[in-house]
Amino acid sequence: MTELHASADGEQFVFFGGKGGVGKTTVSCAYAYRCARDGARTLVVSTDPAHSVSDVFDQRFGDEPESVDGVDGLDAMEIDPEDEMQRHLDEIRESLSEQVSAAMVSEINRQLEMSHGTPGAYESALFDAFVDVMRTESEPYDRVVFDTAPTGSTLRLLGLPEFLGDWIDRLLYKRKQSIDLFEKAAIGDAEPRRLLEGDPVIERLRERKEFFEFAGETMRSDAAFFLVFNPDQLSVNETARAIEEFTDRDLRVRGLVANKLTPSPDDDETGRGARYLREKVETERDRLSQVREGFDPPLVAEIESRTTEVRGDVLADVAASLDVEP
Repeated sequence: MTELHASADGEQFVFFGGKGGVGKTTVSCAYAYRCARDGARTLVVSTDPAHSVSDVFDQRFGDEPESVDGVDGLDAMEIDPEDEMQRHLDEIRESLSEQVSAAMVSEINRQLEMSHGTPGAYESALFDAFVDVMRTESEPYDRVVFDTAPTGSTLRLLGLPEFLGDWIDRLLYKRKQSIDLFEKAAIGDAEPRRLLEGDPVIERLRERKEFFEFAGETMRSDAAFFLVFNPDQLSVNETARAIEEFTDRDLRVRGLVANKLTPSPDDDETGRGARYLREKVETERDRLSQVREGFDPPLVAEIESRTTEVRGDVLADVAASLDVEP
């Protein structure tokens, strides 16, 4: 078990990403545990529909922060992605229904139900949930740790602020043009009625634009990103691509965590199983060398596989091997 060093540089928000199954939840919970143990008031947030954070702490959590039993200063919450998407669509439905005629309401409902399964709906709802936590739940905490979705989904979320910010600017421009033409056609030489002031559509667009600007600024200035990977070539390749995509979005990956490493057998073990383990360990060492020499972010931990589930004392042991300053 190798301890290396990196720092989150005091950022309030820490994200652990990586492809599905690499152990993000274990690492996120271990880091949150360490932060709390070292005196930082900490919240760990999961969007895993399997409720893995509840499994780690052997305690059920919901979409509001709750204290983790037996760990002073640590709270946890689990955001159900399906529930969050439905809430997201309900908010859109309510907002639009107040701004259109009754005849249009049923069409809006039909379109929203169709959008439930469209690409991007899930990510958009989940992104809103992340940012809502940052804006409304983070104040009491020194550190908020996110157990994120798999890498591809996470990067799509992180790309939304810039994309939707530009899109909303265009919509605002079109809406203002439309109202201006309507006023000129309706009043002729009379005094304008100032329909722009208090226009509900423009107000909603401005709110969303501010929301995404907050998200982009917060993630670039007050968030630290770490990637978890396993010592196989597919996982290493995925991590390399993720680093590039983070860099393209002006987001720096602070460090890498190698998880599920194979323990070396004792020197006096010579059986078939021991030979297999030594060969596997050697292959994994080659992968780690590839990461150290070819990747810019440093390795901040090398965590061996456990024969027991990561809970209690085992979680504390994993936390000790994760050398990221709280």
